[in-house]
Amino acid sequence: MDKIEITARLVKQLIKEQFPLYAHFSVVPVPLNGHDNRTFRLGERMLVRLPSSEEYVKQVEKEHKWLPLIAPYLPLSVPKPIAMGNPSKDYPWNWSIYKWLEGNSANTLEINEETLQNIAVDLACFLNKFHKFAPSDAPSPGLHNWWRAAHTSVYDEETRSLIIKLSSLIDAKKARFLWEKSIKSMWYKDPVWVHGDIASGNILIKENKLSAVIDFGCMGIGDPACDLTIAWTFFKDKSREKFRSMIDLDSKTWERARGWGLWKALYELSILKDKGRSDAMKQQQVIKDILEEGL
Repeated sequence: MDKIEITARLVKQLIKEQFPLYAHFSVVPVPLNGHDNRTFRLGERMLVRLPSSEEYVKQVEKEHKWLPLIAPYLPLSVPKPIAMGNPSKDYPWNWSIYKWLEGNSANTLEINEETLQNIAVDLACFLNKFHKFAPSDAPSPGLHNWWRAAHTSVYDEETRSLIIKLSSLIDAKKARFLWEKSIKSMWYKDPVWVHGDIASGNILIKENKLSAVIDFGCMGIGDPACDLTIAWTFFKDKSREKFRSMIDLDSKTWERARGWGLWKALYELSILKDKGRSDAMKQQQVIKDILEEGL
């Protein structure tokens, strides 16, 4: 579905109509927006987050319901919902006001290896806590989170097709072998909370330390394997080793994680027209690292 244009002017109008107490605050777009939502800073202590298209709307109520319940059990800050906005004549869906969290997204920073190792430890500790529990009525994998926390094979057909499509750029034989290995095991334990999009753009760094994990729109319960793909998309060398050593999950889960990472990198590479661009080269390196580690 096509995304609608979301501007600071629209946000100011929504605030004025629905939350007049905040109408005097400035509304400024954040420098780097994500794919699913458009984000604006509201004054100094709040932010406004609006789904960019209808397919992301279910994430709003999910975050408002569950984040306040899980936050007390986690060792890092997570988004704190303040209010939920309603659809209007100018914007057709629910939207959110959150507390502003200090820090910069890791994907906007140059980070040295020592700091990366410290981040790896802190993120592993966060995920270990997050993966320890889940209420029985929490959301199972589905369209609301693009099947994160489901079994890796949910993307079997697409992954096999992408391997064929990109065979001139990757080692297709190794990719097929790794993929088939990744879908052979299962998560036999009780479902646990899964973030669903642990990526460098969704972790905040303040004073060279991991300060918060954000964007829980893909959260659900099930197999935590997909939360480990940051091992290859962000960490490297010693920080990757540190992250893996600190995670309380078995080798079979890591096999499925490599499958998730392979699928995601293949998909991202496939949608880039210019395969010589730096972001395309990055995805090829992720694929190479996953294949080398998994074989």
